[in-house]
Order: sequence, then structure tokens, then C-alpha cells
Amino acid sequence: EGCIMMRKCHLNTCPVGIATQDPELVKRFSGQPEHVINYFFFVAEELRQIMANLAFRTVNEMIGRVDRLDMRAATDHWKAKGVDLTRILYQAPAAEGVATQDPVLRAKFTGKPEHVINYFFFVAEELREIMAKLGFRTVNEMIGQVGRLDARPAVEHWKARGVDLSRLLYAAPPSHSKGLWNQDRQNHGLERALDHEVIAEAQRALDGKGPVLVERRVRNVNRTVGAMLSGEVASRYGHAGLPEDTISVKFSGTAGQSFGAFLARGVSLELTGDANDYVGKGLSGGRVVVRHPSGTGRDPTRNIIVGNTVLYGAIAGEAYFEGVAGERFAVRNSGAVAVVEGVGDHGCEYMTGGVVCVLGDTGRNFAAGMSGGVAYVYDPTGRFRELCNPAMVDLEPVAPSAPAEREDEALRPRQRSVSVENSGMGDPLRFDAERLRILVERHHLHTGSARAAELLGDWEKALTCFVKVMPKDYRRALEDLAAERAAAKAVAAE
Repeated sequence: EGCIMMRKCHLNTCPVGIATQDPELVKRFSGQPEHVINYFFFVAEELRQIMANLAFRTVNEMIGRVDRLDMRAATDHWKAKGVDLTRILYQAPAAEGVATQDPVLRAKFTGKPEHVINYFFFVAEELREIMAKLGFRTVNEMIGQVGRLDARPAVEHWKARGVDLSRLLYAAPPSHSKGLWNQDRQNHGLERALDHEVIAEAQRALDGKGPVLVERRVRNVNRTVGAMLSGEVASRYGHAGLPEDTISVKFSGTAGQSFGAFLARGVSLELTGDANDYVGKGLSGGRVVVRHPSGTGRDPTRNIIVGNTVLYGAIAGEAYFEGVAGERFAVRNSGAVAVVEGVGDHGCEYMTGGVVCVLGDTGRNFAAGMSGGVAYVYDPTGRFRELCNPAMVDLEPVAPSAPAEREDEALRPRQRSVSVENSGMGDPLRFDAERLRILVERHHLHTGSARAAELLGDWEKALTCFVKVMPKDYRRALEDLAAERAAAKAVAAE
């Protein structure tokens, strides 16, 4: 006997032994696997017939085509009178360039900010209506008021039978001193931030009267050094920032968390010492350099100099580290350029843009979820292939650059960044050897790295030991854009 529609598939109590793992109930099923296979053949055949009637060849072609649905049978039924299906059956335009910072891709998006603003006005209006029905004037008044929730439709539903929500819906007794929501202002001690001193000395540069150099000691209690300074730059000059090295700050010591966070273009921080986690978090065009003190006798390729999650969410700028970084280096980097002499586990995780060069060993799971950007790894022992996550990337050798044509000059990598939007790294599909040498030269210039000097001393041999990490989909997207540009140029020439 087959299914008798008892609607108990989720309860493991199917009376005919189909939707259950209970061995006693399974015995009641007299069918065979071949019957199920045959059934799905019939389903597939019927689906093909329906698709043929609708003029679709594949299931993917059907996705989102609500315009091909015949709604009359539903909306004309007496039970459906007054039901508005327009929101469910709305056909959203397949917009491109939404979730990206790439200016070329963003140009494809035809929407407007006013559409988003209008949507949130509707959300706010609906929220006010719900609050009015519940007798609340503000959102804060609603916090913790579980007594106003009508739980009956949930707990009395046959699917929720036996579910105990009492712990989720427990109303904690309010504290008379604290209340049910946050009513206290936290004192972050910003008045003692080191940035106040730096901003005072950099006032001349902020006013556009020329570059300045500031020197300071830093301790691990000084967190987010450079963030308030960058806020001053951004408030006056926007994301474009100042010309390169307009404000140069040299630190010595051990920096606290988030050293150089959100650093704006035109601000350069150079630290002689070491730093904690989140160095260069949200880097926004500035430059961060961390180097070992002279005379320490330590091998930078074997010593940690910055902590975990360095360059988290960076969007632009440069970073050079004369030493090894911790785990999750350049996680979610979308535009920064960085050189480091070794990284821990999960390097370049979820990276979507930018360029990373590792002049030493890496940990495991490198490039997990990496969908954009390019990485170069120095791998003289050939171990990197075992440490890299190959799910979304290809590993390629770095070949010497072929001679470039004159019209390719704009696509070649440059020794210095052009703007906050252009790091000077050129076309990611070409000029790998040239780009890599520029990165190593920049690293040597800013840190005096012995490893960089060693590689530059025998560059032809060093080049054969580098591996390029290239995301598969990123390569395909770049090739498609290059083909579009070439086609447009051909049309213009005609």
C-alpha cells in the first residue's frame, strides 16, 4: 500500500512505513526501490511536457518567469476573493552591479537610491501600524514585552505540538537601576586617545598647507590609532583623501588592536615594533608599514609581527609587514595591496579584490571562499598546493611578462598607486611578473626587508618559485569584460 496522506511525514510515525526510520514501521512498506525510480521517471516526463507547453528547454530558464503563470484559476476562485498576489508574483529586474565596489560593475546598476529610501518608508509605516495595534509608541517600549505576543497560533498548530517556548518567551524581571533596554552611555575613553595628539600636530596638513611628519611612542593600550585622524581627513576631503604621504606618522613600540583602522588616503603609519589583531581593519586608501627594530637578530620570516584578522574588510590602500601575520590575513579584503613574509591559517579568506603577496610560508585553508583579487605565494618547497583550498581558485605559475604593446600601457602595473580607486596594479590577467617585482620592490623600500632583498638579488630564479592564486569566476568575469571592451572598440573603429 502506498501513501494514504496522513500528513505525519515529519513525526517519524508514518503508518505505512514510507516517511519513517522506525524499523517496525518500515516493515509495513511492501514497495520496492524500483517503484520509486519509476515514479520519478513519470514526474520527469510530465515536467518535460509542461516545460514544452511553456516553451522552456531547461529548469534554469523557468526561474523567475512569473509572467508565464496562469493565475486566473487561483484568483477567480471564490475562496481567493480579495487575495492580492502581486507582491509574491512580482518579477524583480535582474539588475547587475549591486553587491560590488568595482566601479565598472557598478555602472551596470540602473536602480536609484530613492527606491531603497522609499522601500524603508513603507517598512517604517507598516511597523507604526503594528505598534499602534499593540499600544506602543516607541520601539524601546516594546523590548521585553513578551506578554503582548500572541503565541497561540504557533503553539496550537499541529506542527508545533510538544514544542516548549517558555524559555524563549520568559519575561525577565526588570532591574530598577538598568531597565529593559540600554539607557547608559558607555565611556570609551576617547578623550585619552593618542589620535588627539597626532591630529593637533597634523593640523597644518589637514588645512592643506603642506605635508607633515609626526613621531610618537605607542603602547598596546592605544587602540584604533589613526582612525580619528582619518575621520578628520574624510570629513574635509571625502573618500579621495589627500595626496600620498601628506601626513606621515612614525611610531615605535607595541600597538594595540586595530592599528591603522579605516586609514584614509594621504595618511601613512610606520611602526617599528609589533602590533595586535585587526591591523589595517577597513583600510581605506592609507598606508600601513610594520617593521622589526634594527639589531634584534630575529628572522622576520619566522617571527609574528602582527596578529590575527589583519586587513579585515580593507577596501583600498597599501600594507607592508616585515614578518609573519596571524590567522585570517586579508579576510574580506576587497581592494587593498599587501605584502607579508608569512601568514597563518585561512589566509585571503572570502577575499573579493586587491592583491596579496606572501613572501614565506602559509597556514592551511588558504583562499577559502576567495572570489576575487589575486594572491602570489613564494613556495620554493612546493608545499603550498597541499595548504591551499582549491574549491574556488586555480594555482598557476608566474611566467615572465611578454613585451607589451603601446596601447597596453594603461593596463600595466605601476610603482605607485594612482588614486584611492586605482592601486596601480594594472590588469590582473596579465603582467604577473612585472606586478610581482613591483610589490617586492615596494616591500623592500618601505621595510628594508632582507627576504625582499634576497629575492630581488636573484629575481629570475625567485620568479620560478612563486605561485599565482587566481579565483576561477573572477578570471571569467575579467575575460568577459575584456571581450566587451574589445567589441566596443571594434564597433567604434568601424
